[in-house]
Amino acid sequence: MGEQVGTTDRLIDYVRRVSLREDEILRDLRAETARLPAGRHLQVMPEEGQLLGMLVGLVSAKRVLEIGTFTGYSTLSMARALPPGGRVVTCDVSAKWPAIAEPFWRRAGVADRIEVRVGDAIETLAGLRTEQGGGRFDLVFIDADKVNYPWYYEEAMLLTRPDGLIVIDNTLFLGKVADPGSNDQDTLAIRKLNSMLRDDDRVELSLIVMADGITLARKKRWRPESEYPTAGQTATQRD
Repeated sequence: MGEQVGTTDRLIDYVRRVSLREDEILRDLRAETARLPAGRHLQVMPEEGQLLGMLVGLVSAKRVLEIGTFTGYSTLSMARALPPGGRVVTCDVSAKWPAIAEPFWRRAGVADRIEVRVGDAIETLAGLRTEQGGGRFDLVFIDADKVNYPWYYEEAMLLTRPDGLIVIDNTLFLGKVADPGSNDQDTLAIRKLNSMLRDDDRVELSLIVMADGITLARKKRWRPESEYPTAGQTATQRD
């Protein structure tokens, strides 16, 4: 009984019948997204949205950072799990995706908990550190362009508090990470990130074989902040 259960459509349907608690607003947002080109592929699975909400509660998060908004399904899932006064800062390169999400956020009554930042994520994250300093977020969710994942991870380490949680989507990347013949830039970047995570003693680590691979990295409290890379360094300089 020690091997991973193979996933089939019938098994996924069963899991959703017995555990998924997706309400009408989330279903409507998922259906709206599915009508977009590649919408089904780019949106998180509903089970992942539900997991994100649970993780927000488990770490008692009040401040959440999301790198990659798309149509805001994961944003909504996390915002709903926040306590009064909690906030999600979500970043996307284009305003058109959060614009699709906003009516659903309003329907759910959580639009006031969500702050959208539009622009290049590298500049946005640097701006957050300048404005607010490091260690201000309780949970960071990374689900953006894959080629920059190693850089986003290092920025997340600076922005997350000790004992905080970094959640990274797509870390199995359609299984391509295990295929020696797959050497496109995105796959190489995720392989690099996975190797970085394996060897990073700043975090406790678990890669969950779910959806397209979900990595949980909990930032250890014991490591002195002086041993982390300084905020002014880039990912390239840290390599």
